[in-house]
Amino acid sequence: MPQGQPSVVPQDGLTTRQRRNRPLLMVHTGEMKGKSTAAFGMALRGWNQGWNIGVFQFVKSAKWKVGEESAFKALGQLHEATGEGGPVEWHKMGEGWSWSRKAGSEEDHAADALEGWREIQRRIAAETHDLYVLDEFTYPMKWGWVDVDEVVETLTNRPGHQYVVITGRNADQRLLDAADLVTEMTKVKHPMDAGQKGQKGIEW
Repeated sequence: MPQGQPSVVPQDGLTTRQRRNRPLLMVHTGEMKGKSTAAFGMALRGWNQGWNIGVFQFVKSAKWKVGEESAFKALGQLHEATGEGGPVEWHKMGEGWSWSRKAGSEEDHAADALEGWREIQRRIAAETHDLYVLDEFTYPMKWGWVDVDEVVETLTNRPGHQYVVITGRNADQRLLDAADLVTEMTKVKHPMDAGQKGQKGIEW
């Protein structure tokens, strides 16, 4: 896209404005860090546009408070108080309406992940959010907890004007084929290669 211009103009019968405003299915995958960070950056832009933001974390522990969670909850409160930006919901395992209520077995976690996906399906059908961040959602698909074909069908045929971004390693090829935008984070160098652990403000 030199100078922001698309290299191809499809013969799809849409105007430039219609094509520009078509909601996207996006996937951030690859072995390197930054997949979730980039998705939350998109969510920040969406919030600034007044979008309703829904974040759903499938692997993060409820005890692990990431910086983005605190920041987006504060932005949600700001919206409630002043009307600035948009509403924000943040759900993860062990917190909210479902997810993992105890340590449990793999079967428990699989059932909780499926229940979480069912809730997302209901929200998509109801057109609840403008942007869905399905963080680390590639893992339940890879582990067989959630059916990939069902996910692809639901997201491909979602109604209204709803954006979806999915993060996580080893994204299924069927999901990549269905997506409008796919980014692969490739590692060139990482501090852990030199034995350095994660840092406040960088990893959380």
